[in-house]
Amino acid sequence: MPDPEILVVGLGNPGPEYEQTPHNLGFLSLDRLAARHSIRLSRLECRAVVGFGTLEGKPALLAKPQTFMNLSGQSVKGLLEKYSLKPDRLILVFDELDLPWTHVRVRPRGSAGGHNGVKDVIRCLGTDEFTRLRLGIRPDHPVSDAARFVLAPFKSAQMKELDELLDAASTAVESIIAQGVDKAMAAYNRRAQGPIREEE
Repeated sequence: MPDPEILVVGLGNPGPEYEQTPHNLGFLSLDRLAARHSIRLSRLECRAVVGFGTLEGKPALLAKPQTFMNLSGQSVKGLLEKYSLKPDRLILVFDELDLPWTHVRVRPRGSAGGHNGVKDVIRCLGTDEFTRLRLGIRPDHPVSDAARFVLAPFKSAQMKELDELLDAASTAVESIIAQGVDKAMAAYNRRAQGPIREEE
């Protein structure tokens, strides 16, 4: 297997108690992407479970940091350095409370917003110049305790739509790699409904 040209990282928390929660959408999306391309996520490198494969004709490394969310940057930095990849070869996949549930948004750069995992990746890399795929988890009602909400199991209604969201996330990653960020943004970004705090 040649060295990877692309590093795709899904953010989440290790442990069965976190598996089916909104904050683990990054992990769940990586699992779906790996399954679609017959990539086995089994090796442990730089404190992440990783798998090598080919995405849209390019050698790629898929990774799920096992550091817990708020320390994800250490693992991402280690993998980029190990494979001599620049941050612009990184695609980061994560949940976004500022986006409505099931909305997908591609960005070439930007702030972490309120996401501590993204914040740590930016801190460790020293740049926000990397592609991110944001997956909306905001419900149609106010959230009084964000930390509790993102770590609570999916509701039954969400589970019915989760499969479609994971497929959309996988297709968006494939589009980013095959067509570039600009075309992926045009194809997959959907305008959030209602008041939003996200950066434009």
